[in-house]
Amino acid sequence: MFGTTSKKQQGKKIMASSSSAITNICVLVGLGIAGILLMTRKLKKVIKEDFGAFVVRLQLLPPPPPAPPKAPHPLSGLTFAVSDIFDIDGYVTGFGNPEWEKTHEPASRTAPVVSSAVEGGATCVGKTVVDELAYSINGDNKHYGEPTNPVAPTRISGGSSSGSAVAVAANLVDFSLGIDAIGGVRVPAAFCGVLGFRPSYGALSNMGTIPVSPSLDTVGWFARDPGMLRRVGHVLLQLSYADTRSPRNIVIADDCFELLKIPVNRIAQVVIKSSEKLFGKQVLKHANLDDYLGSKVPSLKQFNERSKNGEVKTSSLGSLANAMLLLQRHEFKYNHGEWINSTKSVLDSSITRQLQELGEATDAKVDNCQLVWNETRSALHSLLKDDGILVIPTVADLPPKAGAKEAVLEDYQRRASSLLSIATMSGCCQVSIPLGLHEKCPVSVSFVARHGADRFLLDTVQTMYATLQEQADIAVKSGSSNSVLSQEESAEIAKEKGNNSFKDKQWQKAIGFYTEAIKLNGKNAAYYSNRAAAYLELGSYLQAEADCTKAISLDKKHVKSYLRRGTAREMLGFYKEAVEDFGYALVLEPTNKRASLSADRLRKLFL
Repeated sequence: MFGTTSKKQQGKKIMASSSSAITNICVLVGLGIAGILLMTRKLKKVIKEDFGAFVVRLQLLPPPPPAPPKAPHPLSGLTFAVSDIFDIDGYVTGFGNPEWEKTHEPASRTAPVVSSAVEGGATCVGKTVVDELAYSINGDNKHYGEPTNPVAPTRISGGSSSGSAVAVAANLVDFSLGIDAIGGVRVPAAFCGVLGFRPSYGALSNMGTIPVSPSLDTVGWFARDPGMLRRVGHVLLQLSYADTRSPRNIVIADDCFELLKIPVNRIAQVVIKSSEKLFGKQVLKHANLDDYLGSKVPSLKQFNERSKNGEVKTSSLGSLANAMLLLQRHEFKYNHGEWINSTKSVLDSSITRQLQELGEATDAKVDNCQLVWNETRSALHSLLKDDGILVIPTVADLPPKAGAKEAVLEDYQRRASSLLSIATMSGCCQVSIPLGLHEKCPVSVSFVARHGADRFLLDTVQTMYATLQEQADIAVKSGSSNSVLSQEESAEIAKEKGNNSFKDKQWQKAIGFYTEAIKLNGKNAAYYSNRAAAYLELGSYLQAEADCTKAISLDKKHVKSYLRRGTAREMLGFYKEAVEDFGYALVLEPTNKRASLSADRLRKLFL
């Protein structure tokens, strides 16, 4: 009896267990199917038909076309979109924040620049996503989502006019409008692989737009091809057609290209070869823009950052970026601080933190920003004159990955700000030009012309665009077949240039060339050690120590690196460590008199 009952109970347990297992499997299968459906829905939500570019769909129709034989309107048949920072009659300007939308009335008139495009024959079809309060250059908005970059869907689209750039890149409209204060048009244009134009400051009216930083805000526009960019520019800027002028000076800012996180030749050489092909070698000039601005813009010294020992640790371009960001944040807080406090709106953490860090900017500091602006404009006018083009990277990095950590975004923004500040803090016009893809991400170059030379810049883009694309294709093909060899050779050439500059006591220039060599081949200890020698000459001991440490990690028998690190550590007051370095050099090279004398001297004096 006990045996039979036990078997029955075991049977029931097995049946129950089997039933439970089947139930669990069904649940898991169900969850799996639900998960697939959920993921499918999520994907559809992320990559919608409009790529998440629009917040409002609308129609502003142009006037009827004139009867023949009169010419049609210049923008006839085109569609465009505008960032949700432009007023459109009857609609609340959302400014990338639902709380803002709730606390503001619909606009009573349309922004003049939007009206100009409509009167020119184009149809406005909607408002596009901007970063929250149009503040950032990331292209992310926690309220409306992150527009999907059509060219590189796993990467950010850039901001603040993210939706407008995406709408053009996705072929949803022919052109679009945005606002550029610290890069709001140029960055998303670069990241989405389209043309982005920031005109000269004051060339277009900002009436009917929400101010971000009135001293810097400039209406800009996006297009997929130079003909469209120029066509829109002629209407908005009210330019009459005239003969096209070719540039007489094309200035390559070599030091700006050293900031790049991709091979320099992928962009700089494309422009150089295109310029030579179209205009000849005589138009090309090279400049160290950081040194040039350092000598021509004395007010930048007010914005230097210093280390604890008083050593200047920012470049001239870094100081220019500091001035730009101070002015942007100060004016943003002045314009919107009261609203933020009264509504107690919970903003993106980066906005809140930066406004808190700003504190109370002194009037003198803000006034100095204006002085920097005036001096920088004058300096670039002297460099470029009426027929010059300055060539710089639009941004230093490939678009960061969507959802990247805040530290990664802050790092790219810091490098980008140095480049973006050049046009922003001079009022010059700038255009970002796509040059194809690198590692499946858009890359670009920027042309800058003096303040007021907008027509000349638009004409230059029109003239050079096809050749630039042709050379970009050649660079991609040649780079994919010979990348390892060419990079090593290029690195050696850059090192030799650095050695020559070092011999001529041009320390900063030598650092630039050694940096280029390191970017091309970062596994060569000599490049780091040579750069350390130049840093020592400039008294930049921390940088010299860091470079020597890197060199030693690559080659533990690199005697010069121990000697140079010992010197740097001695100057920094780390005497024990300096003696150790000189000692290592002696072990590797027992007859080295410099190591022997330095070690003995330090032991007697300090140990």
